[in-house]
Amino acid sequence: MTETIIPIDDLITAVEKADSAPKLFLAVSNLAKVRSPLAIPTLIEVLGYNNPGAAVAATEGLIAIGKPAVTSLLENVDDYNYGARAWAIRVFAGIGDPRALQLLLKAASSDFSLSVRRAATKGLGSITWSEIPPENRPQAQQKVLDTLLITAQDGEWVVRYATVVSLGNLYQAVDNQNMKHIIQKTLINLKEDDEEIAIQTRSTLALRHLT
Repeated sequence: MTETIIPIDDLITAVEKADSAPKLFLAVSNLAKVRSPLAIPTLIEVLGYNNPGAAVAATEGLIAIGKPAVTSLLENVDDYNYGARAWAIRVFAGIGDPRALQLLLKAASSDFSLSVRRAATKGLGSITWSEIPPENRPQAQQKVLDTLLITAQDGEWVVRYATVVSLGNLYQAVDNQNMKHIIQKTLINLKEDDEEIAIQTRSTLALRHLT
């Protein structure tokens, strides 16, 4: 049996006409599966809907599309809908494109939304450093470290947890020995001083993998 290929326009229309949460989730999932750049505007719009299931499907679809989605997403980050902003940040984290770096730095250190700060902090650990010119890389990595030192003191433990993960990833990426020392010291402090068991455990694990 041959699989029926549904035109992209029909898939987009199905999303626009979905009149229930289950139908919307199914329509977005079907649209996301085709990984077409033509689906980007619709998938970005779905991020702002009050439908977590559809937002997850849209997020996964945009990550699968990858770099072609970054420019449009940067141009459409919602400054008012923190839920949509959090989903968008998750997409940036999943793609790792350095074009989103400035946005991630700002969101991780100062966004009022816990979900946004957590997603942005995680995203700082997934930057594809090879896509930044070597002469610009040390400065960018220093900015990430400075921001992670801020998020390491965040009042929400899930943000600090994301910080630990990103510090471990950054350690593997940097060549500067002073930065490595600061990362190691920060992880040790989190392991010894943080009251959350999850942070202590993750910090211990991260320290074991520093090479």
